[in-house]
Amino acid sequence: MNLKPLLHPPASPARRAARPAWRLAALAGLVAVLGGCASPGSSTPRAHLIGAQQLGLQAGAADFPTQDWWKRFGDAGLDRLEQQALAGSPGLQQAQAREREAQAATGVARSALLPHVGAALSSTRERFSANDIYPPPLGGSIYTENQLALQGSWELDFFGRNRARLRAAVGQARAAQAQAQAARVLITSDVAAEYFRLAGLVEQERVLRDSLAQRETIARLVGERARVGLDNTLQQRQAQAQIPQLRVSLEANLQAQQQARDALAALIGAGPQATAGLHPQLRQVPLPQLPRSLPASLIGRRADVVAARWQVQSALASVDEARASFYPDINLSAFVGFTSLGFSQFLAAGSRAWGVGPAVDLPIFEGGALRANLRARDAGADAAIDEYNATLVGAVREVADAVAQRRSAQAQIHAQRQALRLAGQAHRLARERFDAGLGNELMVLQTQEPVLQLRQLGAQLKTQALVDDVALIRALGGGYGAAAEAGAPAAAVPVSAKAR
Repeated sequence: MNLKPLLHPPASPARRAARPAWRLAALAGLVAVLGGCASPGSSTPRAHLIGAQQLGLQAGAADFPTQDWWKRFGDAGLDRLEQQALAGSPGLQQAQAREREAQAATGVARSALLPHVGAALSSTRERFSANDIYPPPLGGSIYTENQLALQGSWELDFFGRNRARLRAAVGQARAAQAQAQAARVLITSDVAAEYFRLAGLVEQERVLRDSLAQRETIARLVGERARVGLDNTLQQRQAQAQIPQLRVSLEANLQAQQQARDALAALIGAGPQATAGLHPQLRQVPLPQLPRSLPASLIGRRADVVAARWQVQSALASVDEARASFYPDINLSAFVGFTSLGFSQFLAAGSRAWGVGPAVDLPIFEGGALRANLRARDAGADAAIDEYNATLVGAVREVADAVAQRRSAQAQIHAQRQALRLAGQAHRLARERFDAGLGNELMVLQTQEPVLQLRQLGAQLKTQALVDDVALIRALGGGYGAAAEAGAPAAAVPVSAKAR
């Protein structure tokens, strides 16, 4: 006897006609729901990145200088301070901590692309209500409910929201890495600039002491001449009046030295005693020559410019993430394990339980929250692009100003050295005439005064040149020496052209 017709009776014609109707209705309902979903509209970022051509920069590769650029000055004291600053600077350590935090956030965003698996174990002592869905003897009794399950879920990123979130996190991590490098360049350049200022002050102190000794000798000679009637009281008082002025300048110099040492101690993250005995010698620091051309492409690898560009990439990825939020989230979840009342049958075959199924989360009406979020992300991308443009324009200006200042200091040093050579010759001639009995000691001392003044000016100019050299190194993102020594790249901007 064929039982199939009894077990599965044929559907009536009305029932067969109803099936397509229900399917069409379900499909129409799904289309209506999808059509009623929140739509992103036409919001897009409005700002545009500035091109290198707009700023007059030439494209081309450039060799990166070494990070320990300060070693080109060949000063062991400076090198020691730089190492201490890199190891103990609170500002640098803070930037490095932000870098590690951003890298950890990247790992969190990356985990959203992978399945998540966990285990759950619970044991609950519970009394079941006698008036609930469970009839006696379960109802009204107390049992221990035990559960052991292995759970898993996976968000199927069909519309790329999690991938966009990961790109945004990667952009933030790269930006934090570049900002840490910018902090490194900043702290090392600040240490070098303050070190050279201290060296200049030490050299000026030496010249001031020589000038004070010279003025005291002149005042003594004028006083002796006044006593024998060769000079008058006015000339004596004029010679004496310059001595207190030099002592004031000397005291101000000593105070400035102490402030410079305190600043260096703060930069390396130490107390004032760490730099109390520091007396750098300016004359032992070589003055690097400005190269004939500077690679313009070095500006593009400045840490702050790189960080701003990664911020733009992160902001644009955030826009993609906000746009993907308008589409459904599709999740796949499953579990397998054991559940039972009591422990006697907890791990028995009959206590096995499992489940698997997808879940769809579809935004339909959010009260405008999704569109507002997208507009905010668009505005954030515009702000990031504008920040990048401002950073790039500022970098170009810093390089141009640093080159102009460095060239001006180099020209002034050249003129000062010529004047010092002539003043030195005049002083030697006066000394030779005095030794030959054709002049007096006062004339020798008076011809020494321009020499001392030019030595003072030379110390100031060399200090300024070294500080300007550090400023140019910082403006180029860490140095230009290695690039110039390795050979000129294909695209370079003449120094004279940039300085005008």
